[in-house]
Amino acid sequence: MSASLSLIQAPSRLSRCFLKSAARRYTVPNYCIFATPLASSSSSSSSSRWFVRPLVPSSRPFTSSTAAMAKADSAVVDSDASMDAVQKRLMFEDECILVDEHDNVVGHESKYNCHLMEKIEKENLLHRAFSVFLFNSKYELLLQQRSATKVTFPLVWTNTCCSHPLYRESELIEENYLGVRNAAQRKLFDELGIPAEELPVDEFTPLGRILYKAPSDGKWGEHELDYLLFIVRDVNLHPNPDEVADVKYVNREQIKELLKKADAGEVKLSPWFRLVVDNFLMEWWDHVEKGTLFEASDMKTIHKL
Repeated sequence: MSASLSLIQAPSRLSRCFLKSAARRYTVPNYCIFATPLASSSSSSSSSRWFVRPLVPSSRPFTSSTAAMAKADSAVVDSDASMDAVQKRLMFEDECILVDEHDNVVGHESKYNCHLMEKIEKENLLHRAFSVFLFNSKYELLLQQRSATKVTFPLVWTNTCCSHPLYRESELIEENYLGVRNAAQRKLFDELGIPAEELPVDEFTPLGRILYKAPSDGKWGEHELDYLLFIVRDVNLHPNPDEVADVKYVNREQIKELLKKADAGEVKLSPWFRLVVDNFLMEWWDHVEKGTLFEASDMKTIHKL
C-alpha cells in the first residue's frame, strides 16, 4: 500500500469492515480493508491519515463470499451519499454510551449504528442521552427547531438541546451525573453557541430519566435512556445553522398553542419532547417559578414511556 493505514484491530480476522466513505479499497489476505483519507485538522485538504473501522469479526479467510459482503457494505455507504457532510462526520466519529434498561454502561457504539432502526430492533441497542430545558429569568422555555440536515427528526420543534454524552472519560463520570452535565454544556455551545461560562455544570438540575423508542423514518430512529436536565439562566444565543433551524422562547400559554398545532398536524414535535410535555413539564414548570426544582427531582426512577 502506498499510504500507511491506522487500524482499529479486532481480536480475529475480519470479514467485513465499515468505513466513513468508500474512497479506496484494499485487499489483504484474510481481511477486507476499506480506507479513506481524513481531512487534516489544520487544513481542508486530505492528509495521510487513514481510518478503518471493523464491523464484523470472523475467523473465515477472505473469499469470494466475503468480497461480496464487502461490496454490500460499500453500497450501504453509497446509500448515505446524500447525507449532510457535518452530520455524516458526527454519525461516524461520535461514540455513544450503550446502557441496559437499568442505565448500567455495557459498551459503546457509533452514533450511526445507534440510530439505525434495524440495529435497534435486532440488537436492542439502547444509548444514553440527555434533554436540556433552559428557562430565562422570565421563566420562558427556550425551544429549538432542528435543522433540515439532521438525520433523525429534521425540522421538528423540540426542547432547548437534545443529544448524547459520548464514550469519553469526562462524559462517563457517574458521580452527581457530572458526565451528562459536561455533555450538556458541550452541546449547548455546539448547537446554540452558548459559552461554557454562562452554563456552569453545577447549575444543571437532573429531574428524572425516561426510556423510550421512536422511529424517525423507515431507516432511522431513537432508543434512548434520556436524562432530563433543567436550568434557569439568561444566556447569549448564537445558533449553529448546521444543527438548528430556528429558536424561540415560549411561555405556558404558547406551549399549549404549540400542542394544539401539533395535534392538528400544523407543526411537528420531537417524540421525546412530547413525552416530557405530556407527563412532567407543567408540574416541573411550577417548581421552576418557585425555585424548588430540587424538590421535583427523582433520579431513582426510570420512566418507561
